[in-house]
Amino acid sequence: MSATAEKPLRIGEVAELTGTTPRTIRYYEEIGLLPGSVQRGQGKHRCYTEADVDRVREIVRLRDLLGLSLDQLSKLLEAEAARAGLRREWTQAGSAPERRRIIDEALGHIASQLELVRGRRHQLEQLEAELVDRERLLHQRIQEKWPRRGARDAREEQDCERQRSN
Repeated sequence: MSATAEKPLRIGEVAELTGTTPRTIRYYEEIGLLPGSVQRGQGKHRCYTEADVDRVREIVRLRDLLGLSLDQLSKLLEAEAARAGLRREWTQAGSAPERRRIIDEALGHIASQLELVRGRRHQLEQLEAELVDRERLLHQRIQEKWPRRGARDAREEQDCERQRSN
């Protein structure tokens, strides 16, 4: 068991462990991305668990990796939480029809997650295509304006072409 799992964590500790700020943690709570802290009475400090730290890390990872809106991020995390619940159900499901229902439901959640990820990937692919077109246009302009290239220019263009193909 880790040291942080042994005692409740305060909001500043969670922020430090996750590379965020206490304000971000509070905001994630307000909009429902992070469940409210446990063991908090009126006027008391927020206290968090290791599971809360893991949740914030996952929120930050997905936010940075996918660049999703908070609404999209919320949908992605809801689907992940639902899948976690289904995994718990699976261990207790005794009948084949019940296990089939769990699998079908999990597939629906995965499909919604894939839709978000694929949508983001499509946007990134469009941006990449635009940048490649701009790069080609600039190389064409160089060739039109300065047709006599030195060996250095030719090597730089070959390097660009190799990077695009990787």
